[in-house]
Amino acid sequence: MNTLQNLVQCHKAGEQNGIYSVCSAHPLVIEAALKQALSDDSLLLIEATSNQVDQFGGYTGMTPVDFRNFVLEMAELLQFPTEKLILGGDHLGPNRWQALDADEAMRHADDLIAAYVAAGFKKIHLDCSMSCLDDPMPLSDEIVAERAARLANIAEKTALSTFGCSDITYVIGTEVPVPGGAAEELDELEVTSPSAAIKTIECHKSAFEQVGVADCWPRVIGLVVQPGVEFDHTGVIDYCPEKAQSLSRVVDGYEHLIFEAHSTDYQTDKAYRALVKGHFAILKVGPALTFAMREALFNLCDIEEEIVAKAHCSNLREMIEQQMCDAPDYWNKYYHGDEHQQRFARCYSFSDRIRYYWPDEQIHRAQETLFANLFRTGIPLPLLSQYLPEQFQAVRAGLIESEPKALVLDKIRQVLRSYAKACKLNKG
Repeated sequence: MNTLQNLVQCHKAGEQNGIYSVCSAHPLVIEAALKQALSDDSLLLIEATSNQVDQFGGYTGMTPVDFRNFVLEMAELLQFPTEKLILGGDHLGPNRWQALDADEAMRHADDLIAAYVAAGFKKIHLDCSMSCLDDPMPLSDEIVAERAARLANIAEKTALSTFGCSDITYVIGTEVPVPGGAAEELDELEVTSPSAAIKTIECHKSAFEQVGVADCWPRVIGLVVQPGVEFDHTGVIDYCPEKAQSLSRVVDGYEHLIFEAHSTDYQTDKAYRALVKGHFAILKVGPALTFAMREALFNLCDIEEEIVAKAHCSNLREMIEQQMCDAPDYWNKYYHGDEHQQRFARCYSFSDRIRYYWPDEQIHRAQETLFANLFRTGIPLPLLSQYLPEQFQAVRAGLIESEPKALVLDKIRQVLRSYAKACKLNKG
């Protein structure tokens, strides 16, 4: 039984414990997560998504092996114990290739799964819920399960041929709306019905048996459903335990299953505790982390403009806006309205489509210039209080240094501390 299976069994035994999953490939987010888990002396689950990292490089330019090496190198640098680090793959399936016919898309998905497993990723979310070019919409539970089982079969065979055994844990199902936050404004969400959740489980169980991987079914630890949490561009739908009460009880009938909750970004501390209590004990967080990072970086830009001559400023904000306008593919299907509304969304939307642009080399150099400028000049305490008040308090208490990178990392860790506390991973 591996680490995640042990965690699930403790939860099933009555402990109100859980784990959060960091879904980001940004170096500052990964560093913040490693430092937070070090501080908490806890497990750390880091997941790459199918659009970030794939066999062709994804939008980050990293293959699964590249991502693994990137995380392990940073863990080694920070002296984080690798036995406490779990790598996962999120929404693995034909997601990236929906514009292709199903046969071709699934062949790419086969290779994607094999690449993740061979690279040592131990938690695999099998998500074949999306329709491909020649598919009906929506897909039936049976087709989704059949495709997921096909990928599980490949994962098991890859693990056996690569490592001699398989201890991969799997997550099945998907949330509504699509990964990464809703593309339109939402007023409320329909919680997944217990009958729909049970059908997803039973269809997958049957499909696993049909392709000959029934022996790995006990390692299916998570079911993704919609517990009634989501965010759009400017709003958050908060978790309401009463609405998810019947759904919450579904996993009581399965000794190895808990729920995995996606799109939990921006929920309250109270909501996170209630989610874990309701068996939604794997909490995914992604955009909220890069959103917090963006807040900190833009606040540092405001400080920079107060104390550095304009000719020497990083112009980070302006450069990002220009890059987003020059290459709009990552946001123009999501941000609607007039020019003013789109500009607002590009900067401030909770869905944080800016996260797709951070890997750009020019933007990275501007960020380095920002850090160098403020490291050289120092950050006056009054300006730190004005623009980063929580970090001002941490600096005054001697908890962090008043230097740019430390301030950004602490801003990201604010989000992570909330998750860690709800999952009972935080020693405080």
